[in-house]
Amino acid sequence: MSFLMMLAGSLPRETTNSPTGPLQPAEGPGGAQYTHEEVRFSDFSSRTDGYWLFEPDAPRPERSPVVVFHHGYGAINPMIYGAWIRHLVRQGNIVIYPRYQKNLFVPGSKKFVANASEGIRAALSLLSEEEGRVRPDTAAFFVAGHSYGGAISANIAVRYRELGLPKPKGVLLCAPGTGPLKGSLLESYDGMDADLRLGIIVSLHDHVVGEELGRKVYQTATGTPNRFLVRQHPDEHGQPAIGAGHNECYAIDEAFDGGVHNLSLRRAQSVAQENAVDYFAYWKFLDAIMACAMRGEHCTLSEGCGPDASYMGNWSDGHPVQPLEIWVPE
Repeated sequence: MSFLMMLAGSLPRETTNSPTGPLQPAEGPGGAQYTHEEVRFSDFSSRTDGYWLFEPDAPRPERSPVVVFHHGYGAINPMIYGAWIRHLVRQGNIVIYPRYQKNLFVPGSKKFVANASEGIRAALSLLSEEEGRVRPDTAAFFVAGHSYGGAISANIAVRYRELGLPKPKGVLLCAPGTGPLKGSLLESYDGMDADLRLGIIVSLHDHVVGEELGRKVYQTATGTPNRFLVRQHPDEHGQPAIGAGHNECYAIDEAFDGGVHNLSLRRAQSVAQENAVDYFAYWKFLDAIMACAMRGEHCTLSEGCGPDASYMGNWSDGHPVQPLEIWVPE
């Protein structure tokens, strides 16, 4: 440890009487009940249609469910979402993290879905064939994505057959949107399977992409009854305050550094928090969708229903965090 780090550690901490945010629950969807101690991190990202791969270890399972996570536009480095990836893998899931961009400028957005799909297929092939890998359970295949990655995820949920991908059991779209780069958008999302479990989360103060795509997917996926739309709100009751912007699902873990250090990473480092929005919104709903699809557990929550759906935890003084707004089909 350097002298400056030791000196900084010796200074008195500033105290505050403000309540602090909720801790991660010990168990249940979004909780810290883990079955694996370690994550095996593999980098196959050198190509524009490459990927990073994360497998559970200590102990290493023979076979695991698969979660594909699509990053937001420019947010290529998996460390931006590292805490969420760690959460998923330590539960016993494989996470495939496709790289569908070379950088902020190339390729064009019309190639994003094809690039992501190629990365997914390559990762599944490697897992199935290479000695010492955790075998992928493609009957338990889930897709999540943030921002532009949400648009890619919704596209794949409709077109997985023609893209040569396994049938998704569940999809979570996190602040989905594309801005002016519309190459991955579809006219309608009514082609999603009837038995798909679909969750969409938007935030009140998302001034990057807003709610347009999230609402369009929810409103047009009429053949998919098990779907919900959530709007997350800010809360300034305590410190640090809980925001409701575009990047609330950022949760940095530097152990997941994929080496892409660009403007998006620097932005993420300045705004990311691991907080109640992770535990009681993003992580909670994806966990519930997976638990219901695989084990028949937490199915009410996986449909955006029940008292736990809108619950966002309590501040340290017992005051409830601003609950979620939720829409479900009538």
